[in-house]
Amino acid sequence: MEGCSVFKIEETSIKEIHQAFAQGKLTARKLVDFYLHQIETLNPLLRGIIEVNPEAQNLADEADRNRVDSSETGSFLGELHGIPVLLKDTFGTKDKLNTTAGSYALLGSEVRRDAGVVEKLRNAGAIILGKASMSEWYKFRSLSGVPNGWCARSGQGVVKVPKTQKLV
Repeated sequence: MEGCSVFKIEETSIKEIHQAFAQGKLTARKLVDFYLHQIETLNPLLRGIIEVNPEAQNLADEADRNRVDSSETGSFLGELHGIPVLLKDTFGTKDKLNTTAGSYALLGSEVRRDAGVVEKLRNAGAIILGKASMSEWYKFRSLSGVPNGWCARSGQGVVKVPKTQKLV
């Protein structure tokens, strides 16, 4: 991906990402764009992401501005500042993302507040990139043998990628 050739994003640690941020080799926006591209490329095959946050790129831009401001003022940024994360679709988010447990029955419903873990992630500076698929309702409502990884919103997720199939 353009703009990320100096720093290898795949399989890196949060500490290394923060070092790349500090060295100007990477921005939160480039990181979010990289992952959005990965989702766009791989999700039709894997069906692992139910939806992406339409505000993710704006949140990344804001994180980059905050990083510049904090370097000038010396203020502390959260330990996950600028790091995109995916949440399982059962974690409530008070934003434009749906919280559905993989079911169409809850599509469009609104939660009153962020779940506790989501609030902690946001306070640490994480960017909520989207919602990951899951077995619908944790398979709680299925006694008929619905396969693991199936939900109405994304279909059957790939549990194991065949050796003959290349991801990228």
